[in-house]
Amino acid sequence: MIARDTLRQVVAKQKEETSLPAGTVRRELLDDVLRWLDDERILLITGMRRCGKSTLLKQVMQRTKGWCYVNFEDERFLDFKAQDFEVLNEALIEAYGPVTTYFFDEVQNVEKFEAFVRRLQDEGKKVIITGSNASLLSKELGTRLTGRYRAFEVFPFSFREFLDFRHIPVPTGAMRTEERVALKIAFGEHMAAGGLPEFLKNKDREYLRTVFENILYRDIVTRYAIRKEKTLRELVNLLATNASNPFTYNALKTALGLANAITVKEYISYLGNSYLFFEVRRFSHSLKQQLASPRKIYLADPAFRHVFGPLSPNRGSVLENMVYIELRRRGKEVYYHAGRHECDFLVKSGAQMAEAIQVCYALTDKNRDREFQGLREAMAAYGLKRGLLLTMEQSEDIDREGITILPVFRWLTAPASYR
Repeated sequence: MIARDTLRQVVAKQKEETSLPAGTVRRELLDDVLRWLDDERILLITGMRRCGKSTLLKQVMQRTKGWCYVNFEDERFLDFKAQDFEVLNEALIEAYGPVTTYFFDEVQNVEKFEAFVRRLQDEGKKVIITGSNASLLSKELGTRLTGRYRAFEVFPFSFREFLDFRHIPVPTGAMRTEERVALKIAFGEHMAAGGLPEFLKNKDREYLRTVFENILYRDIVTRYAIRKEKTLRELVNLLATNASNPFTYNALKTALGLANAITVKEYISYLGNSYLFFEVRRFSHSLKQQLASPRKIYLADPAFRHVFGPLSPNRGSVLENMVYIELRRRGKEVYYHAGRHECDFLVKSGAQMAEAIQVCYALTDKNRDREFQGLREAMAAYGLKRGLLLTMEQSEDIDREGITILPVFRWLTAPASYR
């Protein structure tokens, strides 16, 4: 139980904090979220810590009336129980007046929160929930609220948002040389600095380390009661060092000196739930083969490379990582292809394969055949007439084979209708 006066104080303080500026960069996800405000379903917004969820919430609040906000990660909520929700609701109405829209941040920290959320929904209230653990939230909501919520994922700044942050306009129509050069330079900076809003403001590597440690400790070690913290940290270093490369659970088990691969599999799932790393499976029509094949791993943001000290400067790996994160940001279902040759990404739409994408930092006489063979093989395997080869700055149309070579910065800034 938590004292009524304490709840009033917390609500009043948090209300003050919501009056702070909502950031200068309009999040690309904002329009999608706003379209669902009049729908009766609960909105679930998840993403990594410090990726900009709070800014998105404030931008939604600015366009909403009759709202209230509660952040359940406030340490004063440590003793909050499910039976306290009604007292909290009274405190919110006292502070905000009549409430029609509830914004709840990290509410999964409270056991049986979904019962209160369902009651609010049954009363005709709009509920918007944010959190940094996709699995816990969707599991709880899925149990009691099947079909009654709509999920969104927030990621660090996209390249278009990075350009907005830097006040660099995105050209429309044909690009002039000066515009192309400006975008190319900006993208190089984006590759190095990533898209975490606060880090882009202060460039403080200690801040990056703090964010990383908070995710690792609060969202994984504490939440899942990890006893082998040293092993988890060794695994994280291995994954960061080998981002975009294939791996198997057994190989990691051996490298970490573990008795079985179950621990590795569990830890990687926890890292994924916290949006720190993402697994990509090899595509196969056989689910058994798909599960048995090596996976590839990607880091949530290129800036986190600074946390691990001097990693190998593999620019191709970083470029591939950024393409994957953008595909996830666009809500794509992503796999990779491996046959006689390899193709970095397959994008599935419904039951059909929709795109084959190869990523190569720079095409040379030495690697050109290998990169094309992998892309051609994937196109042939899934009946695709077009293929995309993304590079750092090269471009070319190969009409005879249906392959387009495009700089990543052009692909990232293309209008939505061309994506």
